[in-house]
Amino acid sequence: MTHRWKRRPSGSNWGDFGPDDQRGSMNLVGPAQVMKGLEEVKEGLTFSLSLPLDFPGGTALHPRRHAPRRFATLRGGKNEGEQCFCFALSRENPFYSDVYSDDVVVLHTQYSTQWDGLAHVGAEFDADGDGVDEVVFYNGYRGGEHIRQARRSEGAVRWDTYEDPSAGALGIEQLASHGVQGRAVMIDLNRHYGEENRAVGYEDLMRILDADRVNVERGDMVCLYTGLDDLILGMNRQPIAEKLLHACPGLDGGDPRLLQWITDAGVAALISDNFAVELMPKAMRMSARHAMLPLHEHCLFKNGIHLGELWRLGELARWLRKEGRSRFLLTAPPLNLPGAAGSPVTPIATV
Repeated sequence: MTHRWKRRPSGSNWGDFGPDDQRGSMNLVGPAQVMKGLEEVKEGLTFSLSLPLDFPGGTALHPRRHAPRRFATLRGGKNEGEQCFCFALSRENPFYSDVYSDDVVVLHTQYSTQWDGLAHVGAEFDADGDGVDEVVFYNGYRGGEHIRQARRSEGAVRWDTYEDPSAGALGIEQLASHGVQGRAVMIDLNRHYGEENRAVGYEDLMRILDADRVNVERGDMVCLYTGLDDLILGMNRQPIAEKLLHACPGLDGGDPRLLQWITDAGVAALISDNFAVELMPKAMRMSARHAMLPLHEHCLFKNGIHLGELWRLGELARWLRKEGRSRFLLTAPPLNLPGAAGSPVTPIATV
């Protein structure tokens, strides 16, 4: 029991890392896991695991998330209003020979290769035990108190209508300050299913781990290669939503045995090249109130397991497959952006 909750959700680890923990299962990644990751470096080769941040392109796959927009900064003083891009300082002082470029970006934090932070998904749950659900997040942090909605901006008419939402707790800076470096394990779903849009449950996953001799240990960050990154890159910023949403395998978030395995295995983070790690549900269940994305609920809300989405895993997965390996050193800190619910990331795998 803490000052924030009297009861925790079934299957959760609230309080296990301390009453005020904000890092969740990333606490499992400490010096020992870094050393284990370093032991996997045999060749000194590195792989960038990020898509270009303007992929997948457009808004066909997510109408509320937009590709980055970049602007030139402006020169001040007597040249106020002029853009500072390829700007020759001799225009201000003939004795200067420098030329400068300086820009600004409007960036949706979860448009492309990203980390889902622990403030990304919460639930309506009766943490007080008084029979009334409230909005809560991992470890009992409260909506409205710790995770606060934005204020309305006067005169704004687009995405900037609501300004400065803030995850005062569970912000992505908690993950950034941890560093995110340790041993990772690749599970090659594409090797077994190709582009088949298959929901991979517990029994499927166990067969794959056994067939490929993959061993997941406590504190490992687990990567799932599905092949969707290759399809996205091949569409060159003009995604065909109907094809991408019905292609390639992903985890079956509705399989309780799979969710229990994630907990029992001590997975520190779950990462995939698809949109949500789990497959998006094809139909809504109407029998009882439930999470739309049960794996997100289990990982982010219940157990503080960060999710990595839309990573570029294909090149690394094919190299590991060829070499008969599955483990590598992963370095993947998010932006240190206080109060954000997610972040772009440029992960590096070293083998």
